[in-house]
Amino acid sequence: MDIATRREFFARLQAANPEPTTELHYNSTFELLISVMLSAQATDVSVNKATKPLYAVANTPAQILALGEEGLKDYIKTIGLFNTKARNVLKTCQLLLDLHGGEVPRTRKELEALPGVGRKTANVILNTAFGESTMAVDTHIFRLSNRTGLAPGKDVRAVEDALLQNIPPEYLYHAHHWLILHGRYVCLARKPKCAACVVADLCEFAGKEL
Repeated sequence: MDIATRREFFARLQAANPEPTTELHYNSTFELLISVMLSAQATDVSVNKATKPLYAVANTPAQILALGEEGLKDYIKTIGLFNTKARNVLKTCQLLLDLHGGEVPRTRKELEALPGVGRKTANVILNTAFGESTMAVDTHIFRLSNRTGLAPGKDVRAVEDALLQNIPPEYLYHAHHWLILHGRYVCLARKPKCAACVVADLCEFAGKEL
């Protein structure tokens, strides 16, 4: 896909959704961090259902630590991998208090040093909370990037690097959310909704059905 096509690709996504954002519900950077940690291999809907009652009683590192592991599990037990996630959340809360004054750090290195926070989660926080033009590649973005020809790559990091290089700078800040939402609702894994796709004629997918 050439630069002119990529620019048109994102111009159309922008026209359809000028201010895209995460579908996770949060009221602070800390809540966003915990929600993103919980969303690994889980849907945003399931995370929101669990965190609404959780954040009503505990939405700071100290308050979540006070719940203890079993107390936290009671709130997140409907989310996949909740046992591991509960342990990581508690360890992260402790480190936030010990090393960062209870605040979410603003650098990739510090974020990725937190238990349960990998590169993708750090990218989401850096973009959504701190306004950096990062690219968090999930399964939707990985699939869409390869399928459309936007940024082919054999693994997640290769796609991330290709997207950062290929996306016109003026669209980079919102690109993560445009792509994840497009992959979630239009460019579906099994049967993409090509007839309803605003960029279908720009897409290089050989199997598209218009």
